[in-house]
Parts: sequence; structure tokens; C-alpha cells
Amino acid sequence: MKKGQEYSGKVRQLAFPNKGIADVDGIDVVVKNTIPGQEVSFILNKNKPGLKEGRLTRILKRSELECMAGCSVHDRCGGCIYQTIGYEDELKLKEQMILSMMDKALKGLGISVYDIYEGITGSPVSEGYRNKMEFSFGNEVKDGPLTLGMHVSGHYMDVIDTQDCNIVDPDFLKIRQKVEEFAKEQGLPFYNRLSNTGYLRNLLIRKGRETGEILVDLVTSSECCLRDDLFVEVLRDLDLEGSITGILNTINDSVSDAVKDDDTRVLYGRDHIYDVVLGYRFGISVFSFFQTNTLGAGLLYSKVREYITGIGKQNGGIVYDLYSGTGTIAQIVSDAADRVYGIEIVPEAVEAARKNAEYNGIRNVSFLCGDVFKTLDEVEEKPEIIILDPPRDGVSPKALAKILAYGVDNIIYIACKPTSLARDLPVFYKEGYIPARMSVIDMFPRTANMEVVSLLQKTGSTRERTIAPDADMEDCHREKTERS
Repeated sequence: MKKGQEYSGKVRQLAFPNKGIADVDGIDVVVKNTIPGQEVSFILNKNKPGLKEGRLTRILKRSELECMAGCSVHDRCGGCIYQTIGYEDELKLKEQMILSMMDKALKGLGISVYDIYEGITGSPVSEGYRNKMEFSFGNEVKDGPLTLGMHVSGHYMDVIDTQDCNIVDPDFLKIRQKVEEFAKEQGLPFYNRLSNTGYLRNLLIRKGRETGEILVDLVTSSECCLRDDLFVEVLRDLDLEGSITGILNTINDSVSDAVKDDDTRVLYGRDHIYDVVLGYRFGISVFSFFQTNTLGAGLLYSKVREYITGIGKQNGGIVYDLYSGTGTIAQIVSDAADRVYGIEIVPEAVEAARKNAEYNGIRNVSFLCGDVFKTLDEVEEKPEIIILDPPRDGVSPKALAKILAYGVDNIIYIACKPTSLARDLPVFYKEGYIPARMSVIDMFPRTANMEVVSLLQKTGSTRERTIAPDADMEDCHREKTERS
């Protein structure tokens, strides 16, 4: 095989997160964003011993799993992978990928993933579940008309309209369309990253699933001015299922594509919304972290609480909630602990966490602002349980070493990027920790992402080791993997 040439093959399996393994005359080639059973054409762009990768060019034949049409731009947007297959099949594929990855991570440690795996839990809803969206302004082709939507996969300068995105709340589509029309009518130019000129950059929308409250933030440069009154009027005139409780304008003059808050003005209402998870009310600002799937978050947090209460102690004693965000987990597990300390580096999130705890009447939680590695030294009470919910890159080596030095009997690791957990498992094992329970929660239907929760227990712990799934479940998962 030669780099730069086009080949074709049939995808036989997936590797996390979205890597299809295509068979080309007995040679395996990784082709991203494909589905088992598809026959695909690709350009070989990596050709190294043991690693061959191709860039997908065409789907020559659909997989037998594909039974749905998907949205109109799913093959170009890149946000969703599994638009064309049923949700149950999607869950099976995700489960197979996680089991394969964790089996490799644990095999060298003498542990079988099937002894601790408790299954995958699907999202209560697989469409319209996203409570947050970040759209980008741009154009689909050079010198083309303004568009508002998502970047084309593999083409960061191109933006396509996402008029019928089916994973966002329906109100988001109405708002997106109206804002795009407003921008065209007013002749507002979009920001061009290459020339560092233009005005419109992003449209951020958040909605409380349980409250129906909507927050809209138009992100612009400081190059020209917005007609605030007219912008507010056209949005408030929309016929929505929810209600707009805040309209903002954030100034971002950074050359980076990431949204940076140089200054935010409140054009209407307030700068936050409220939502409810498991009976707890949370205030959510435009930039604070909050799970994008509210109903899925309830399942995830229930699993964390189950792990704490299932350890065998009446309550959790002193609990550290590291990378605590707006304090959702800390508050939800607070009634199973003597005291919870949350540490988060984003000041806005910490302020929101404190307000949320006060509103919910929770008095046994404390939130500290700072880097986990440095801020741990400020907490005098030592933990009995540590909850880790790190960002996608996982826990930094320095912070992980300090966390392990506490020697607590139980650590709960929540991985929004499962590869981070797989990478860290040998590090935990070296310090005497073995995974006792592991579950998968699908928080992101139609995409390649999912969350893995694992209870790690110190060997020789005075507490009784958590009972693993029964033999029937183990045999079921072994049989399923062998079939795949």
C-alpha cells in the first residue's frame, strides 16, 4: 500500500472512539467515522508499520445495520456518527468498544473486565437531548453567503447550516434560524480567522430541560455594534416551547477559534438559567460546565451515589469531589457523606456551586477554587472517599500522584473520555488499587462519546470488597464479545 493512493475495503469492527477497522486484502486500515459492515473508499494518509490510516472519501455500500436516514447533513457535519442506525445497535457497538479497550488495559494486570462490568445504560432520550449548543458563523464555500451552523468535518473554515439537527432541543433550531436571518438582514459580517476581521463569531444557547428556561449568547468581535433592542425583539417574538430568560452579547477578540469571554453584556433578563437534576436545582451560566444531557446526568450521578452507598459504610465520611464544576456531584452525594469538599479551577463555576448549595439548603459542602494539584494542600480534613471527574485529558500525573498518596480505600473515577481511565488503570494498580465495579452511561447518543464510571478499591482494605456481577452476567458478556 502507498500513501496518497485510494483504496477500498469493508469495515469489520470499531475501536474507540470512532475508528473503523477496514479490511483491505487482509490488511487492517483505520478509517474514522465508519460503521461495521460498510464498504468504504479512502485515501491512505498514514502508512507506518502497525499503523495504517485512511481518510474516508465515499461510502460504497451501506451497512446492514443502517436503517435510518439521519439528518440532512450528518455525512458532512462530523458531530454525529450513528445517525443511520437504531439506538439499540448503537449501544451494542459502544459496549463492544469499551469492553475491548478495558480488557486490553486490565489484561496485563491479571484482571478480567467481565468480572467487574455492570453493563451499559442508554440515555432516556436519544433525540433532542442536548441542553447546550455552540453554533459557528461562517460560509460553506469561499466568498459564499453567511451561514450559521457546524463546521464541516475535516474543513475547519467551512460552516454548514444545521437546520434539522435532531440531537438538539427543537427550540434551538428556531433560534438558530432567526439569528441567521437577522444577521443577513442587518448585513453583519462573520469573523474571518485568516484575516482577523469581521463581527459574528458564535451563537451559544442553553436550556433547562426541567424548567424550560433559555439563555442565548451572541459571541462577536468588537469590530462593530449590535442593535441590541432589535436583536432582543426578534428573539422574544419567537414562538418557543420554552421561554427566553436571558439574552447576552459576549465580546471575543481572540484569534483563537475557542470562545473567550473578554466582556459579556446582558441585553435582556439575567445571565443564567436554572435546571433540576434528581430534585436539586442548579444555576447555570453561559460558560459554566453542566452536563449536556440532563436526563443522562441523572443516571450518571445516581450511579456515583450508588457506588458510595454500596461501599458498606453508613455514610461516606469525608469526600473529595475533584474537578467539581458547578458542584452537581458534590451536592447530590452530600446526604451520603459527613462533609464534601469540591475543588474546581474555574472561578465562575465555583461561585455557581456555592450559590447552588445555598439554594438547595446543603450545609455540609465546601467549594475551593484552584488547580487540584495545588489546592488539595488547603484542605485540612483528609478524605475517606475521592471522586474524580476530570476533563477529557484526564488527571495530570502530578495531581494523580498526590491523590494516590492519600491512600483512601475507595476512589470513584468518572471518565468522560474512557481512554483516560484505561491509561490510568495501571497507575492505580501499581499503588494497590483494583477496579471493583465498572459501568457505562451513554450521555451522548448518536455520537462516539460515552461516560465510564469505575469504583477503584485499595487492596487489603478494611472494608469488604464490593461483590462483582454474578456468573450469568459474566457469561453473557463473554458470549457477546465472542460473537462480535
